[in-house]
Amino acid sequence: MEQAETIIRGIQNGLLEWYDFRLDSAMLYIGNPEDSLAEMLSDRAARLVCASCVQICDKTWRQSYERQFDYIILVESLERETNPIEVLRSLGELLQPNGRMLLGMNNRLGIRYFCGDRDPYTERNFDGIENYRRAYAKKEDIFQGRMYSQAEWKDMLHNTGWDSYRFYSVLSDLHNPVFIYAENFLPHEDLAGRVFPTYNYPESVFLEEEGVYADLIDNGMFHQMANAYLIECAQDGVFSDVNHVTSSMERGRECAMFTIIRTSGTVEKRAVYPEGRGRLNRMIEYGRDLTAHGIRMVEAKMEGDRYVMPYIQAEVGHAYLKRLLLEEPEMFLEKLDHFRDLILQSSEIVKPDTGDGDGAVLRRGYLDLVPLNSFYMDGTFVFYDQEFCEENYPANAILVRMIATLYASGPEMQKALPIDELFRRYGLWKKRERFQKMEWEFLAKLRKEKELRSYHEDCRCNGETLHSNRQRMNYSQETYERLFVDIFRNADTRKLILFGSGNFTRKFLALYQKDYPVYAIIDNNQSKWGTELDGIEIHSPQMLEQLHAGEYKVLICIKNYLSVMKQLDKMGVAEYSIYDSYADYPRKSRSVAVQGNSAQVQEGFFRQSAADSAEAGTLCATKKKYHIGYIAGVFDLFHVGHLNMFKRAKEQCDYLIVGVVTDEGVRKYKEVETFVPYEERAEMVRSCRYVDEVVEIPLNYGGTRDAWRLYHFDCQFSGSDYVNNPDWLAEKKFLKKHGAVMEFFPYTQSTSSTKIKALIEKKLI
Repeated sequence: MEQAETIIRGIQNGLLEWYDFRLDSAMLYIGNPEDSLAEMLSDRAARLVCASCVQICDKTWRQSYERQFDYIILVESLERETNPIEVLRSLGELLQPNGRMLLGMNNRLGIRYFCGDRDPYTERNFDGIENYRRAYAKKEDIFQGRMYSQAEWKDMLHNTGWDSYRFYSVLSDLHNPVFIYAENFLPHEDLAGRVFPTYNYPESVFLEEEGVYADLIDNGMFHQMANAYLIECAQDGVFSDVNHVTSSMERGRECAMFTIIRTSGTVEKRAVYPEGRGRLNRMIEYGRDLTAHGIRMVEAKMEGDRYVMPYIQAEVGHAYLKRLLLEEPEMFLEKLDHFRDLILQSSEIVKPDTGDGDGAVLRRGYLDLVPLNSFYMDGTFVFYDQEFCEENYPANAILVRMIATLYASGPEMQKALPIDELFRRYGLWKKRERFQKMEWEFLAKLRKEKELRSYHEDCRCNGETLHSNRQRMNYSQETYERLFVDIFRNADTRKLILFGSGNFTRKFLALYQKDYPVYAIIDNNQSKWGTELDGIEIHSPQMLEQLHAGEYKVLICIKNYLSVMKQLDKMGVAEYSIYDSYADYPRKSRSVAVQGNSAQVQEGFFRQSAADSAEAGTLCATKKKYHIGYIAGVFDLFHVGHLNMFKRAKEQCDYLIVGVVTDEGVRKYKEVETFVPYEERAEMVRSCRYVDEVVEIPLNYGGTRDAWRLYHFDCQFSGSDYVNNPDWLAEKKFLKKHGAVMEFFPYTQSTSSTKIKALIEKKLI
């Protein structure tokens, strides 16, 4: 498995790795030799010199390198200087007459900062937008750095003798440069479904950046509000012939590609690393195969080690279909049927559709045969970039991918035509979860989601966090607390009624129903009235009229809850709150006995400290490392290894909670059957003297994060076989962020449930 650190360094190199540096050139890099860019440049240059801005401004140092460099590269360096003009002026003495200077710079007016991201230098919101008039207003404010706008960079370049330059706009930012556009070139695709914005501080973001790009383009603001710039300065006025670059460096060495649009009217794909060059030849083969099956392809050929095709000025199939859906729904369905037919035509059918939901199986399944990789021309779809092919692949999986990519660009399509209607139209409904899983597994593997999970969580904004941040801006502090924070106020003294019967309600029932029993569920969908969800009947909202004020509490369990709030207000319902499926709510107070103590400890939210316990007269004789510990597992065929883990955990914590996976959970996630049923497994764990509490792990909400939100433990204990697992490392990072830790215990090597099961199956015991 490729290491995350290696992939991340490669992603950062995407800012310049595509650039056509001249061979045998001398380069000056302003930065450290250990930087990822410095390592990349050292492979390109005949001679690479790394220096600091302090050295650049030293006249003696400059004289020793005067006019020696073909390229000078700086990324973010000038932003940290109190006098960037002096540095720029000094750099001019080091470059050869036909040399190039490449500057990577942040834009203080970048769209990310209007969406709520923090300034990278002041670590506060909006400082750059205000041109730092508050940030460095006092003498005692120490200058740590600042960003500049495009106009400011142009002024600085002009004032220091750099009159010939070209700006490239960089998305998402300098550290994640996936899309690069020359200043006279605009995107011709829907970026909303393609860009994954990254941030300095994603937890403060309150606006979906990717949803704003189209309006910025239409209003001539795209380049002015780019998050970052790559500036090419050429004293001889000759610039790169590249208009646009799309980078897929996150895919790792085997799959990383650059797609480059040149001013000459050609598009080329280039493998970043030698391991990926064979993929380009396969793309030529795939194109010929599709053409032989009557699928129109943009003509392509290999020129050396590059895959080259003409630049097509036509509407992308994705944009065409989206426009049709919003303007001519009937025509949209007709054209989408045509697209479906092309997928079925793309290869021989080795297994026909028998109506069981599996659909037809294609000899060759082209996974990127989707609207995003097509143009609409002359009444049909013309495809390009067919990079991925699987043998004996279900056509329905490609159809699901066709629909999913189409709907990924924004909620307006879902509003115009619910995606489920298309799943039913094309016979995908019965097995949709299987095909959706296939698509996710394909994308996750391609994008290295598992390896990069922790990295993405550091720089990408969680949709639910964004949603919560936005809501806080709409209410006073008091109203926000009532609606979104103190949602269980009066919930245990009144009849609790949930509004909504979808995924939010299912999650609430799974996590909180044992603490807060639900009286009824109401929903505006008349077809659900009289049915049940987890044994609770679903009613019309009109049932509230049969109850008295003060008798009930409504909890809205719907993502888009604004219309429901207005509905309840109109009905005169005052006591309601909104459930946020990603929020952190306190566990209901209860009395529990801390093992080794005779007294009862009142555990409110399970967060009473050891010092508080001492004041209550309940502190253990020996203060332990943690107060609350948590272990999750199946615990099938209970053995000494389990016992050792519980014992070691209890030695480190006052109160040990053990979560046990249900039988259904084992079937779903491990795809095996347990030898011992859940009730018996839970009872065996409960009988262990080291365990203080046994809890059932909810079927779809059994991860570390949901468990922490429920129990607020100080430490989760786990087996050492997960110590280097990227998913568990991401969970460990989540816990650390919330003041908890994860500890890994070595397994008892002589015994495990797997070994015992193997012996049973071989009838050796």
